[in-house]
Amino acid sequence: MPAEYLLPLLRSDSQSKIVLLVMDGLGGLPVPPADLTSLEAARTPNMDRLAAEGSLGRTVPIRPGITPGSGPAHLALFGYDPLHYLVGRGVMEALGIGMQVAPGDVAARGNFCTLDTQGLISDRRAGRIASEEGKTIVEALQGIRLDGAQAEVRHVKEYRFALVLRGAGLAGEIEDTDPQVAGAAPLPAVAREQASQKAARLFNDWVAQAQKILAKQPKANGLTLRGFGSDPKLPTYQEAYGLRAACVAVYPMYRGVSKLVGMDVIQFSGETPEDEFAAAASVWGDYDFIFIHVKKTDSMGEDGNFAGKVQVIESVDQALSTLLKLKPDAIAITGDHSTPVPMRSHSWHPVPLLLWSARQAFPDNQTQFGERNCAKGGLGTIPATDLMPLLLAHSGRLEKFGA
Repeated sequence: MPAEYLLPLLRSDSQSKIVLLVMDGLGGLPVPPADLTSLEAARTPNMDRLAAEGSLGRTVPIRPGITPGSGPAHLALFGYDPLHYLVGRGVMEALGIGMQVAPGDVAARGNFCTLDTQGLISDRRAGRIASEEGKTIVEALQGIRLDGAQAEVRHVKEYRFALVLRGAGLAGEIEDTDPQVAGAAPLPAVAREQASQKAARLFNDWVAQAQKILAKQPKANGLTLRGFGSDPKLPTYQEAYGLRAACVAVYPMYRGVSKLVGMDVIQFSGETPEDEFAAAASVWGDYDFIFIHVKKTDSMGEDGNFAGKVQVIESVDQALSTLLKLKPDAIAITGDHSTPVPMRSHSWHPVPLLLWSARQAFPDNQTQFGERNCAKGGLGTIPATDLMPLLLAHSGRLEKFGA
Protein backbone atom coordinates (compact mmCIF):
# COMPACT_ATOMS: atom_id res chain seq x y z
CA MET A 1 0.00 0.00 0.00
CA PRO A 2 1.52 3.39 -0.97
CA ALA A 3 2.36 5.68 1.94
CA GLU A 4 -0.12 8.34 0.82
CA TYR A 5 -2.91 5.78 1.36
CA LEU A 6 -1.55 4.12 4.54
CA LEU A 7 -0.55 7.24 6.47
CA PRO A 8 -4.03 8.83 6.62
CA LEU A 9 -5.07 5.80 8.69
CA LEU A 10 -2.33 6.51 11.25
CA ARG A 11 -2.49 10.29 11.53
CA SER A 12 -2.15 11.78 14.99
CA ASP A 13 -3.25 15.28 15.92
CA SER A 14 -0.17 17.37 16.57
CA GLN A 15 0.96 20.98 16.39
CA SER A 16 4.48 19.98 15.37
CA LYS A 17 6.36 21.70 12.55
CA ILE A 18 8.32 19.94 9.80
CA VAL A 19 10.91 21.32 7.36
CA LEU A 20 12.16 19.57 4.23
CA LEU A 21 15.24 21.41 2.92
CA VAL A 22 16.29 20.15 -0.51
CA MET A 23 19.61 21.21 -2.01
CA ASP A 24 19.08 20.16 -5.60
CA GLY A 25 21.71 17.74 -6.93
CA LEU A 26 23.42 17.64 -3.51
CA GLY A 27 25.20 14.29 -3.85
CA GLY A 28 28.61 14.08 -5.49
CA LEU A 29 31.75 12.08 -6.12
CA PRO A 30 35.29 12.66 -4.81
CA VAL A 31 37.45 15.09 -6.79
CA PRO A 32 41.27 15.23 -6.69
CA PRO A 33 43.54 16.35 -5.19
CA ALA A 34 41.81 16.19 -1.79
CA ASP A 35 39.58 13.30 -2.86
CA LEU A 36 36.53 15.01 -1.35
CA THR A 37 33.04 15.71 -2.64
CA SER A 38 31.74 19.28 -2.62
CA LEU A 39 29.62 18.49 0.46
CA GLU A 40 32.60 16.97 2.27
CA ALA A 41 34.83 19.92 1.37
CA ALA A 42 32.30 22.55 2.43
CA ARG A 43 32.50 24.17 5.87
CA THR A 44 29.10 23.38 7.38
CA PRO A 45 29.16 23.84 11.18
CA ASN A 46 25.37 24.13 11.49
CA MET A 47 24.67 21.00 9.46
CA ASP A 48 27.45 19.14 11.26
CA ARG A 49 25.86 19.98 14.61
CA LEU A 50 22.52 18.66 13.38
CA ALA A 51 24.29 15.56 12.07
CA ALA A 52 25.87 14.93 15.47
CA GLU A 53 22.52 15.33 17.23
CA GLY A 54 20.46 13.48 14.61
CA SER A 55 20.85 10.63 12.17
CA LEU A 56 22.42 10.27 8.74
CA GLY A 57 21.64 8.02 5.82
CA ARG A 58 21.13 8.00 2.07
CA THR A 59 18.10 7.94 -0.19
CA VAL A 60 17.55 6.23 -3.54
CA PRO A 61 15.18 8.41 -5.59
CA ILE A 62 13.76 5.82 -8.02
CA ARG A 63 15.51 2.43 -7.87
CA PRO A 64 19.21 1.50 -7.54
CA GLY A 65 21.10 2.37 -10.71
CA ILE A 66 18.31 4.56 -12.14
CA THR A 67 19.21 8.20 -12.85
CA PRO A 68 16.21 10.40 -11.97
CA GLY A 69 14.91 13.62 -13.41
CA SER A 70 14.13 16.39 -10.94
CA GLY A 71 10.36 15.95 -11.16
CA PRO A 72 10.20 12.24 -10.30
CA ALA A 73 12.90 12.71 -7.66
CA HIS A 74 10.86 15.38 -5.89
CA LEU A 75 7.70 13.32 -6.06
CA ALA A 76 9.61 10.53 -4.32
CA LEU A 77 10.76 12.90 -1.57
CA PHE A 78 7.14 13.99 -1.15
CA GLY A 79 6.19 10.34 -0.62
CA TYR A 80 4.65 9.56 -4.03
CA ASP A 81 6.09 6.60 -5.93
CA PRO A 82 7.28 8.18 -9.21
CA LEU A 83 6.88 4.85 -11.01
CA HIS A 84 3.19 4.88 -10.09
CA TYR A 85 2.60 8.60 -10.66
CA LEU A 86 4.13 9.41 -14.03
CA VAL A 87 4.19 13.20 -14.32
CA GLY A 88 5.77 15.06 -17.21
CA ARG A 89 8.11 17.90 -16.31
CA GLY A 90 6.18 20.16 -18.65
CA VAL A 91 3.15 20.02 -16.34
CA MET A 92 5.28 21.04 -13.36
CA GLU A 93 6.95 23.85 -15.30
CA ALA A 94 3.62 25.20 -16.57
CA LEU A 95 1.89 25.07 -13.18
CA GLY A 96 4.93 26.69 -11.59
CA ILE A 97 4.46 29.87 -13.64
CA GLY A 98 0.69 30.00 -13.23
CA MET A 99 -0.43 28.36 -16.48
CA GLN A 100 -3.52 26.15 -16.42
CA VAL A 101 -3.18 22.48 -17.35
CA ALA A 102 -6.72 21.12 -17.52
CA PRO A 103 -7.75 17.52 -18.23
CA GLY A 104 -7.00 16.82 -21.88
CA ASP A 105 -4.30 19.51 -22.14
CA VAL A 106 -0.72 18.49 -22.89
CA ALA A 107 2.22 20.49 -21.51
CA ALA A 108 5.91 20.40 -22.38
CA ARG A 109 9.00 22.11 -21.06
CA GLY A 110 11.02 23.93 -23.70
CA ASN A 111 14.70 24.82 -23.86
CA PHE A 112 16.18 27.25 -26.32
CA CYS A 113 19.42 25.89 -27.74
CA THR A 114 22.15 26.96 -30.16
CA LEU A 115 22.35 25.19 -33.52
CA ASP A 116 25.43 25.22 -35.76
CA THR A 117 25.33 25.65 -39.54
CA GLN A 118 24.57 21.93 -39.94
CA GLY A 119 21.57 22.08 -37.61
CA LEU A 120 23.38 20.28 -34.78
CA ILE A 121 23.17 21.43 -31.18
CA SER A 122 26.33 23.22 -30.08
CA ASP A 123 24.90 24.48 -26.76
CA ARG A 124 21.87 22.79 -25.17
CA ARG A 125 21.08 25.90 -23.09
CA ALA A 126 21.75 28.67 -25.64
CA GLY A 127 24.60 30.06 -23.57
CA ARG A 128 22.25 30.44 -20.58
CA ILE A 129 20.81 33.60 -22.14
CA ALA A 130 19.50 36.24 -19.74
CA SER A 131 15.86 36.08 -18.74
CA GLU A 132 15.04 39.36 -20.46
CA GLU A 133 16.39 38.03 -23.74
CA GLY A 134 14.50 34.77 -23.33
CA LYS A 135 11.28 36.63 -22.57
CA THR A 136 11.61 38.72 -25.74
CA ILE A 137 12.15 35.60 -27.86
CA VAL A 138 9.10 33.88 -26.34
CA GLU A 139 6.99 36.92 -27.18
CA ALA A 140 7.95 36.44 -30.84
CA LEU A 141 6.50 32.89 -30.67
CA GLN A 142 3.10 33.98 -29.38
CA GLY A 143 1.64 34.32 -32.84
CA ILE A 144 2.06 30.67 -33.89
CA ARG A 145 -1.27 29.14 -34.93
CA LEU A 146 -2.14 25.44 -35.22
CA ASP A 147 -4.87 23.61 -37.09
CA GLY A 148 -6.60 21.53 -34.45
CA ALA A 149 -5.39 23.00 -31.17
CA GLN A 150 -4.64 26.20 -29.30
CA ALA A 151 -1.03 26.76 -28.22
CA GLU A 152 -0.01 28.82 -25.21
CA VAL A 153 3.68 29.55 -24.67
CA ARG A 154 5.18 31.44 -21.74
CA HIS A 155 8.70 32.28 -20.67
CA VAL A 156 9.95 30.56 -17.50
CA LYS A 157 13.53 31.66 -16.78
CA GLU A 158 16.66 32.28 -18.83
CA TYR A 159 16.58 29.77 -21.73
CA ARG A 160 13.47 27.89 -20.54
CA PHE A 161 9.83 28.18 -21.53
CA ALA A 162 6.61 26.19 -21.13
CA LEU A 163 4.23 25.18 -23.92
CA VAL A 164 0.65 23.93 -23.45
CA LEU A 165 -1.59 22.59 -26.22
CA ARG A 166 -5.35 22.59 -25.73
CA GLY A 167 -7.82 20.82 -27.98
CA ALA A 168 -9.83 17.68 -28.54
CA GLY A 169 -8.21 14.25 -28.70
CA LEU A 170 -4.82 15.12 -27.18
CA ALA A 171 -2.65 12.82 -25.06
CA GLY A 172 0.90 13.28 -23.80
CA GLU A 173 2.72 9.97 -24.25
CA ILE A 174 5.39 11.58 -26.43
CA GLU A 175 9.17 11.15 -26.61
CA ASP A 176 11.40 14.14 -25.78
CA THR A 177 12.93 16.06 -28.66
CA ASP A 178 16.07 16.86 -26.66
CA PRO A 179 18.82 14.34 -27.55
CA GLN A 180 20.54 15.31 -24.24
CA VAL A 181 23.95 15.74 -25.92
CA ALA A 182 25.70 18.40 -27.99
CA GLY A 183 26.60 17.50 -31.56
CA ALA A 184 23.24 15.92 -32.36
CA ALA A 185 20.20 17.41 -34.07
CA PRO A 186 16.94 18.02 -32.19
CA LEU A 187 14.64 15.02 -32.49
CA PRO A 188 11.05 15.01 -33.73
CA ALA A 189 8.21 14.54 -31.25
CA VAL A 190 7.25 10.86 -31.55
CA ALA A 191 4.09 9.40 -30.00
CA ARG A 192 4.55 6.31 -27.83
CA GLU A 193 0.94 5.29 -28.41
CA GLN A 194 -1.83 5.78 -30.95
CA ALA A 195 -3.77 8.21 -28.73
CA SER A 196 -0.83 10.64 -28.64
CA GLN A 197 -0.19 10.84 -32.38
CA LYS A 198 -2.34 13.93 -32.91
CA ALA A 199 -0.55 15.84 -30.15
CA ALA A 200 2.88 14.76 -31.46
CA ARG A 201 1.98 16.01 -34.94
CA LEU A 202 0.80 19.35 -33.54
CA PHE A 203 3.93 19.81 -31.43
CA ASN A 204 6.08 19.13 -34.53
CA ASP A 205 4.03 21.70 -36.47
CA TRP A 206 4.56 24.25 -33.70
CA VAL A 207 8.32 23.56 -33.63
CA ALA A 208 8.61 23.93 -37.41
CA GLN A 209 6.98 27.35 -37.27
CA ALA A 210 9.07 28.36 -34.26
CA GLN A 211 12.35 27.38 -36.00
CA LYS A 212 11.61 29.86 -38.81
CA ILE A 213 11.13 32.64 -36.26
CA LEU A 214 14.31 31.72 -34.34
CA ALA A 215 16.59 31.30 -37.37
CA LYS A 216 18.21 34.73 -37.08
CA GLN A 217 18.83 34.62 -33.33
CA PRO A 218 22.56 34.64 -32.45
CA LYS A 219 22.31 32.08 -29.63
CA ALA A 220 18.73 30.85 -29.21
CA ASN A 221 18.27 29.78 -32.83
CA GLY A 222 16.79 26.39 -31.98
CA LEU A 223 14.68 24.66 -29.35
CA THR A 224 13.93 21.30 -27.79
CA LEU A 225 10.88 20.01 -25.91
CA ARG A 226 10.71 17.46 -23.13
CA GLY A 227 8.58 16.24 -20.25
CA PHE A 228 5.30 15.98 -22.18
CA GLY A 229 2.31 15.19 -20.00
CA SER A 230 -1.00 16.09 -18.36
CA ASP A 231 -2.09 16.74 -14.76
CA PRO A 232 -2.34 13.33 -12.98
CA LYS A 233 -4.53 14.61 -10.08
CA LEU A 234 -2.40 13.41 -7.17
CA PRO A 235 -3.68 13.10 -3.58
CA THR A 236 -2.84 16.34 -1.75
CA TYR A 237 -0.65 16.71 1.33
CA GLN A 238 -3.77 17.53 3.33
CA GLU A 239 -5.49 14.34 2.14
CA ALA A 240 -2.45 12.08 2.46
CA TYR A 241 -0.73 13.44 5.56
CA GLY A 242 -3.09 15.91 7.21
CA LEU A 243 -0.54 18.68 6.69
CA ARG A 244 -1.00 22.32 5.77
CA ALA A 245 1.98 22.51 3.44
CA ALA A 246 3.89 25.35 1.81
CA CYS A 247 6.63 25.60 -0.80
CA VAL A 248 9.48 28.12 -0.85
CA ALA A 249 11.30 27.84 -4.17
CA VAL A 250 12.86 30.17 -6.71
CA TYR A 251 12.54 28.03 -9.84
CA PRO A 252 9.08 27.48 -11.37
CA MET A 253 9.38 23.72 -11.93
CA TYR A 254 9.70 23.10 -8.18
CA ARG A 255 6.78 25.39 -7.44
CA GLY A 256 4.84 23.39 -10.03
CA VAL A 257 5.52 19.96 -8.52
CA SER A 258 4.56 21.40 -5.13
CA LYS A 259 1.25 22.63 -6.52
CA LEU A 260 0.58 19.13 -7.86
CA VAL A 261 0.50 17.82 -4.27
CA GLY A 262 -1.52 20.72 -2.88
CA MET A 263 1.19 22.91 -1.36
CA ASP A 264 0.70 26.66 -1.22
CA VAL A 265 3.49 28.46 -3.08
CA ILE A 266 4.92 31.35 -1.06
CA GLN A 267 5.73 34.50 -3.01
CA PHE A 268 8.89 36.34 -1.98
CA SER A 269 11.68 38.53 -3.33
CA GLY A 270 15.28 37.42 -3.83
CA GLU A 271 17.03 34.17 -4.67
CA THR A 272 19.51 33.54 -1.84
CA PRO A 273 19.14 30.98 0.97
CA GLU A 274 18.70 33.93 3.35
CA ASP A 275 15.77 35.14 1.27
CA GLU A 276 14.21 31.68 1.20
CA PHE A 277 14.59 31.09 4.94
CA ALA A 278 13.17 34.56 5.64
CA ALA A 279 10.17 33.66 3.48
CA ALA A 280 9.68 30.47 5.50
CA ALA A 281 9.85 32.48 8.72
CA SER A 282 7.23 34.92 7.44
CA VAL A 283 4.60 32.16 7.13
CA TRP A 284 5.80 29.90 9.93
CA GLY A 285 2.60 30.15 11.97
CA ASP A 286 0.35 29.27 9.05
CA TYR A 287 1.74 25.87 8.04
CA ASP A 288 2.66 22.47 9.49
CA PHE A 289 5.14 21.58 6.74
CA ILE A 290 7.46 23.78 4.70
CA PHE A 291 9.43 22.56 1.69
CA ILE A 292 12.41 24.76 0.82
CA HIS A 293 14.27 24.24 -2.45
CA VAL A 294 17.81 25.46 -3.27
CA LYS A 295 18.62 25.12 -6.96
CA LYS A 296 22.19 26.26 -7.49
CA THR A 297 23.90 23.19 -6.02
CA ASP A 298 22.57 21.35 -9.07
CA SER A 299 23.53 24.13 -11.50
CA MET A 300 27.12 24.13 -10.24
CA GLY A 301 27.31 20.35 -10.50
CA GLU A 302 26.08 20.44 -14.09
CA ASP A 303 28.64 23.13 -14.90
CA GLY A 304 31.45 21.04 -13.38
CA ASN A 305 32.15 23.86 -10.91
CA PHE A 306 33.47 22.21 -7.74
CA ALA A 307 34.28 25.45 -5.90
CA GLY A 308 30.93 26.91 -6.89
CA LYS A 309 29.03 23.94 -5.49
CA VAL A 310 31.05 24.20 -2.25
CA GLN A 311 30.17 27.88 -2.01
CA VAL A 312 26.44 27.27 -2.47
CA ILE A 313 26.44 24.59 0.24
CA GLU A 314 28.33 26.89 2.59
CA SER A 315 25.89 29.74 1.91
CA VAL A 316 23.00 27.47 2.89
CA ASP A 317 24.76 26.49 6.11
CA GLN A 318 25.57 30.10 6.98
CA ALA A 319 21.92 31.08 6.59
CA LEU A 320 20.61 28.00 8.40
CA SER A 321 20.52 29.70 11.80
CA THR A 322 17.49 31.71 10.59
CA LEU A 323 15.63 28.47 10.01
CA LEU A 324 16.78 26.82 13.22
CA LYS A 325 15.60 29.78 15.31
CA LEU A 326 12.06 28.84 14.28
CA LYS A 327 12.51 25.62 16.29
CA PRO A 328 11.14 23.01 13.87
CA ASP A 329 10.22 19.70 15.49
CA ALA A 330 11.77 17.72 12.65
CA ILE A 331 13.99 18.72 9.75
CA ALA A 332 15.39 16.76 6.85
CA ILE A 333 18.25 18.11 4.77
CA THR A 334 18.91 16.23 1.55
CA GLY A 335 18.94 16.45 -2.24
CA ASP A 336 16.52 15.22 -4.84
CA HIS A 337 19.32 13.41 -6.67
CA SER A 338 23.10 13.48 -7.04
CA THR A 339 24.81 15.74 -9.56
CA PRO A 340 28.52 14.86 -9.31
CA VAL A 341 30.88 17.57 -10.53
CA PRO A 342 33.02 15.08 -12.54
CA MET A 343 29.93 13.85 -14.40
CA ARG A 344 28.31 17.27 -15.01
CA SER A 345 24.90 15.61 -14.94
CA HIS A 346 22.34 13.89 -12.76
CA SER A 347 23.44 10.45 -11.61
CA TRP A 348 22.12 7.29 -9.98
CA HIS A 349 24.29 7.61 -6.86
CA PRO A 350 22.48 7.57 -3.48
CA VAL A 351 21.75 11.00 -2.02
CA PRO A 352 23.01 12.24 1.38
CA LEU A 353 20.30 12.56 4.04
CA LEU A 354 20.33 14.29 7.44
CA LEU A 355 17.33 13.78 9.72
CA TRP A 356 17.09 15.79 12.94
CA SER A 357 14.30 15.81 15.50
CA ALA A 358 13.88 17.85 18.65
CA ARG A 359 12.95 14.75 20.65
CA GLN A 360 13.06 11.51 18.73
CA ALA A 361 16.18 11.34 16.59
CA PHE A 362 18.64 8.58 17.51
CA PRO A 363 22.26 9.80 17.27
CA ASP A 364 24.43 7.45 15.23
CA ASN A 365 27.95 8.68 16.13
CA GLN A 366 28.35 10.51 12.81
CA THR A 367 29.40 14.11 13.34
CA GLN A 368 29.81 15.52 9.83
CA PHE A 369 27.34 15.80 6.97
CA GLY A 370 29.03 14.22 3.96
CA GLU A 371 28.59 11.32 1.57
CA ARG A 372 30.90 8.88 3.35
CA ASN A 373 29.46 9.71 6.76
CA CYS A 374 25.95 9.26 5.39
CA ALA A 375 26.94 5.85 3.98
CA LYS A 376 27.76 4.81 7.57
CA GLY A 377 24.76 6.52 9.16
CA GLY A 378 22.11 4.88 11.29
CA LEU A 379 19.27 5.44 8.81
CA GLY A 380 20.93 3.26 6.21
CA THR A 381 20.13 3.56 2.52
CA ILE A 382 16.38 3.90 2.04
CA PRO A 383 13.92 4.63 -0.79
CA ALA A 384 13.28 8.36 -0.99
CA THR A 385 9.56 7.60 -0.63
CA ASP A 386 10.27 6.52 2.97
CA LEU A 387 11.35 10.02 4.02
CA MET A 388 7.86 11.45 4.58
CA PRO A 389 6.83 8.64 6.98
CA LEU A 390 10.08 9.20 8.88
CA LEU A 391 9.45 12.94 9.13
CA LEU A 392 5.89 12.37 10.31
CA ALA A 393 7.02 9.83 12.90
CA HIS A 394 9.89 12.00 14.17
CA SER A 395 7.49 14.92 14.60
CA GLY A 396 4.95 12.89 16.58
CA ARG A 397 2.34 12.77 13.83
CA LEU A 398 1.80 8.98 13.46
CA GLU A 399 -0.05 6.48 15.61
CA LYS A 400 0.96 2.81 15.75
CA PHE A 401 -0.21 0.39 13.08
CA GLY A 402 -2.40 -2.41 14.41
CA ALA A 403 -3.47 -3.42 17.92
